[in-house]
Amino acid sequence: MLSEEQRGEAVRSLLESHRTKVQGRRPSEMFPDIQIEDSYAISSAVAEERVKAGAKIIGHKIGLTSKAMQASSKIDEPDYGYLFDDLILNDGAKVPFENFCVPRVEPELTFILKEPLKGPNVGLIDVLRATEYVVPSIEIIDARVTEPRKIFDTVADNGAAAGIVLGGRPVRLDEVDLRWVGAVFYRNSEIEETGLAAGVLGHPAMAIAWLANKLAPFDITLEPGHMMLSGSFTRPVWAQKGDTLHADFGPLGSVAVQFV
Repeated sequence: MLSEEQRGEAVRSLLESHRTKVQGRRPSEMFPDIQIEDSYAISSAVAEERVKAGAKIIGHKIGLTSKAMQASSKIDEPDYGYLFDDLILNDGAKVPFENFCVPRVEPELTFILKEPLKGPNVGLIDVLRATEYVVPSIEIIDARVTEPRKIFDTVADNGAAAGIVLGGRPVRLDEVDLRWVGAVFYRNSEIEETGLAAGVLGHPAMAIAWLANKLAPFDITLEPGHMMLSGSFTRPVWAQKGDTLHADFGPLGSVAVQFV
């Protein structure tokens, strides 16, 4: 375990990378003895500093929930991070490429809760009952630390959360079997990835259950109105300046973002 001084050094490095959009040193490189508990403590401390600066926490993101994402990141377990109000983007948003270090994008489903969820022992049915609707989305992820990242680095870096582009069609759960929601992901009109939401732990709602149970020992409740990004079911796609990324979710509609 790291000392408070060491954790604080990692927090300051990550905050500096947020400010400058220049990748900093990996916490696992700075402190080889780092443990996963240290990483979550660092992530929470960064979140606290962001809230002090005026940001508002509006939910959580779950990452690395599919085999595709775990393979691409060389990581074998999910992680989570915080969602802030300044990360939300509308469908068709044009975002400055310079706002990121090395952006990538993923198609995901965002769950909007109508009832609280708190573990332990939260299951699939509990999540379905607590969800008001889901929204097709694109998550922008960004590594504020250098490669090669380990799970400790990704967790400390808030799960690489950097932006959420929300689609325009919220869907209630009695309208769709979420396991069979598919996405065709385009970059500049060329198909880069395809996938099914069942790739997320067998059912994307299971990612929300995992998070509720993961947070139970810390006495944290997933609150009504909060957004929960359930994790990508394709590999991430690199974004370059000038690229338009477009995710077609079929009957659920589509969502796009352009880097300018």
